Amino acid sequence: MSDSRVGRAEGTPSIAAQVTGTNMANVFISHRKGDAVQGERLAQDISAAGHSVWFDEWDIQLGDSVVERINSGLEGTAYLVLCYSASGVMSPWTTREWMSTLHRQLEGSDVRILPVRFGGSAPAILADIKYADLSGDWDLGVAQLIRAIR
Repeated sequence: MSDSRVGRAEGTPSIAAQVTGTNMANVFISHRKGDAVQGERLAQDISAAGHSVWFDEWDIQLGDSVVERINSGLEGTAYLVLCYSASGVMSPWTTREWMSTLHRQLEGSDVRILPVRFGGSAPAILADIKYADLSGDWDLGVAQLIRAIR
């Protein structure tokens, strides 16, 4: 029997679950619609490691205010995982999510932006931040990301 949300056979731990610590964090997954499949896979891996994950397809229901739900997710997050690919990162929603998080960080909030590369390159303002590269070795990149989430 398999868990359709996690996409693994029951009892089979993901690489993320194998490297997790004891402190669980609130994690917001910011991604372009074109990267939704990879974004959800990443959300599943982080969730399997025991962290609370905000992912639009899971947290915005029919009839919800999209802006209100995203704002609530951003307010309660400790980590914004910024996914980018060859399609870029500059969709209107994704841009607002990471820019507002960067502003909160610069104002002294205890929130971190963790870039994740599916392909392409990060926005110039985030180029100095080490990123998890999932474009080559998915499991290694996820393990590095999980270690960064404390």
